[in-house]
This record gives sequence, C-alpha cells and structure tokens, in this order.
Amino acid sequence: MYFSLFINFEGECKEALDFYAKVFKSEAQGVMLYSEMPPDPNYTVPDADKGKIMYSSINIFGCNVMFCDIPSGMPLVKGSNISPTLSTCDRDEITRIFGELSQGGQVDMELQQTFWSGLYGMVTDKYGITWQLSLEADQGCK
Repeated sequence: MYFSLFINFEGECKEALDFYAKVFKSEAQGVMLYSEMPPDPNYTVPDADKGKIMYSSINIFGCNVMFCDIPSGMPLVKGSNISPTLSTCDRDEITRIFGELSQGGQVDMELQQTFWSGLYGMVTDKYGITWQLSLEADQGCK
C-alpha cells in the first residue's frame, strides 16, 4: 500500500507542473490529456477539455504527487483542491477503507473498475476530506 496526493487545477495544470518540477528538481511523469482517453460510449470529452491534463505526477521527496485539470462544469475551490489518494493491491482492504470512510460521509464515485484501475472510488468523509482509493492491478494484484 502507498499514499499519495492528488492536486486539481482549473486549466493551469501544465503551468503548475512546470513550476513544481523546477522547484522540487523533478520531472513530470505520465502526462495524459483528456483527448487521449480511451473511447467510452458513456462519455464524450468536451472540446474545451481536450487540451487539458487528465493525469500527471511528480515525485516530491519520495511522495507521488498527482496533478490534473478538472473537467468543465466540475466545481473547484482553491485551497481544498487536494485529495489524499490510497493505492493498494489488497481488494478487501480497499473495500473496507472505502466503507469506513463512507460512514457519515458521501460517496462521490462508487468503487468500480476503470481503465486506469482494477477498482477505483472517491468518497468525501464526514470531515469534508475527499479520498481517492485505487486497486493497483498493474502491481500484481489479485
């Protein structure tokens, strides 16, 4: 299991990536634009989002810090645009943690398979912290 942070931006992710890479003497990894998403019959990327960054990361002192531009229409409150992210190979543990964080909170995205994770979900806990949980199938998970 490992812990990382996810920071959301409103169209200035590329600028922020360049800034943080310089500050922390690191390099952006895995930059993926919304236009590069695999086709999904249930979702069409709006033209306004196609050039935005869907995902990237920078290693900052051993911590994986992930970055993205939020999709059009999704609210963003600067200062609360950071979400802790837990990744593990343990399906039972991710399900347990998700369930416990959900108690008294709000499920933002049910645990489900996605193109980037064997099991992924988002939950805002009773204290207003939005957590992302991901099963890392590419790490030899069952």
